[in-house]
Amino acid sequence: MANTVSRTVLSGIQPTGGVPHLGNYLGALANWVNLQPSAANPNDKVFYSIVDLHAITVPQDPATLRQNTKDMAIALLAVGIDPEKSVLFRQSRVHCHSELAWMLFCRTPVGWLARMHQWKTKLQTMQEQQGIAGEGTLAESTMALIQGNGSVDNGPIPDSVSSSTNVGGPCLGLLAYPVLQAADILLYRATEVPIGEDQIQHMNLTVDIAKSFNSHYKKSVFPIPKGVYSSTKKIMSLRTPTSKMSKSDISDASRINIDDSPSEIMSKIKKSTMDSTRGITYDPVNRPGVANLLRIHAAITSLREPENPEATVEGCVEAFKDYDNAQLKKAVGERIVEGLSGVRERMARLKKEPAYVEEVLKNGEEKALKVAERTMRDVKKAIGL
Repeated sequence: MANTVSRTVLSGIQPTGGVPHLGNYLGALANWVNLQPSAANPNDKVFYSIVDLHAITVPQDPATLRQNTKDMAIALLAVGIDPEKSVLFRQSRVHCHSELAWMLFCRTPVGWLARMHQWKTKLQTMQEQQGIAGEGTLAESTMALIQGNGSVDNGPIPDSVSSSTNVGGPCLGLLAYPVLQAADILLYRATEVPIGEDQIQHMNLTVDIAKSFNSHYKKSVFPIPKGVYSSTKKIMSLRTPTSKMSKSDISDASRINIDDSPSEIMSKIKKSTMDSTRGITYDPVNRPGVANLLRIHAAITSLREPENPEATVEGCVEAFKDYDNAQLKKAVGERIVEGLSGVRERMARLKKEPAYVEEVLKNGEEKALKVAERTMRDVKKAIGL
């Protein structure tokens, strides 16, 4: 029976660091596919954005950014994002994102942004790199960093600046991008937003911004969105299984890329970090490497065979309890190869069809713009613009 209550779903992914890895796929993208309209939810509206504006909060080579954006579009189509069901688009091609972000900047206290955990982490890292003492309030630390080398107060901006650095320390985008993230969500009046654990605080900020705007202007311009969390447990690095699998890790062996060949997958799994304890048990604290492989096997199995006992970690432990590490690695590697075979084949085909990929993006951008412009008319009317 079809659900008569429609949802509007919005999520985005940055086009940096190459194609998505297995953690992206199992933790987010597989969920994106499942959230697309179906017979049970035919009236849902789903928007997936390649958030290239977010990517430029750190220096990017223009040619690389353009290519990464194309590669990300190919990857999203390959994993199952259907342009007949979802609106797939490049964030920067819909000007309303930046426009709404500015209007929300003007309603967002700086203190809300300075409290973001990710900003604090970046601030601490930059302080350590620049040798700035970590004492004092967060505001004092922020100002000390901003007034570091190259600030306007310390003299003229140099004529040439290294492409790998920003003038005067951290750029404003690193502090303010959560507001752009809120604009991404509110622009489409999203009701549900697929997010990971590390985005909970940003989701809460979006809710606060929406409530503040509606309250200040005494109009319900924005619905209050809620986060949708994947049931897949976090996928960790193959080399350092106490850290999350990441595109930013300098070691390609730390992750499985969704377009890796079968031989590359088997090699990376074979070299993955394990312990010397005999038998297979699920103990994330004391045996993180084994636990990570069990989570991967269960997550991939659940996508293809949800009724299979091995679709749960508990089922995997039972199935592999008498295996040694080498046998477990072989089983998990083969399951990954099998699970990614269709994705890999579709990516190879789509790379040969750049005109089709561009057409999908342009069509998506036209659809996204129509929705975004309707929202902006209401926003401007509320503000008085």
